Amino acid sequence: MGFLHDGHLSLIRKAKSENDIVVVSIFVNPTQFAPHEDLERYPRDIVKDTELALQSGCDLLFIPSAEEMYPAGFSTYAAVEGLSALLEGKFRPTHFKGVTTIVLKLFNIVRPDAAYFGQKDAQQSIVIKKMVKDLNVPVRISIVPTMREADGLAMSSRNVYLNPQQRKNAVVLSQSLKFAENKIIHGERDPNKIVEEMKAMILANDPAGIDYVEIVDAETLETKRILNGGETVLIPLAVRFGATRLIDNTIVTIQ
Repeated sequence: MGFLHDGHLSLIRKAKSENDIVVVSIFVNPTQFAPHEDLERYPRDIVKDTELALQSGCDLLFIPSAEEMYPAGFSTYAAVEGLSALLEGKFRPTHFKGVTTIVLKLFNIVRPDAAYFGQKDAQQSIVIKKMVKDLNVPVRISIVPTMREADGLAMSSRNVYLNPQQRKNAVVLSQSLKFAENKIIHGERDPNKIVEEMKAMILANDPAGIDYVEIVDAETLETKRILNGGETVLIPLAVRFGATRLIDNTIVTIQ
């Protein structure tokens, strides 16, 4: 959606290393925002974005208008049922219908061989993979690791909304994920205990609120009741600092 940072640029660089031609789409998609969300104030800088994208290996920029993507009378949507109703879907019930619709439209317009998404939006990646599989879309989905600031905070266009104290406090998100990883590595098998300790860590850093902290199956997103060896779990969270809502996650394969 633009306002590019090094996380976005890592996707471009990865794509360039594996393909002859790289197309970057920049589009702040109105259908994935609810009426009370930050569509109008979402940060934008298309001049800087263009420069950064081209420097990182982009060959073609596709920057459509909302009127081009959603002409008058538009009424057709793509929705992945089930997965879209979990986690983010509980708090943003229309979000993924907007995401899957715009991604499918971009795939149909650009016809890429491969598409690159960041691990920070883990549920988005899982939902898009499901859509591609179910609808026989001929594209390979590649997930690129989350890029982080030096102190561990996941890079996000919304980080610019944080005031200095909120920015300092938000580091607890990555710290709590690392804490969970270590607990699992050292043998903790009760996900509820891990989640409660993570929440306590986060609440000690004065967030406006926790939307969710969960440990779920890395494919189905079903909440785990016990952790078993050989399983891979996703630990996603969404936390608000002031009016800014941040998400992050980690994936752990249990030995």
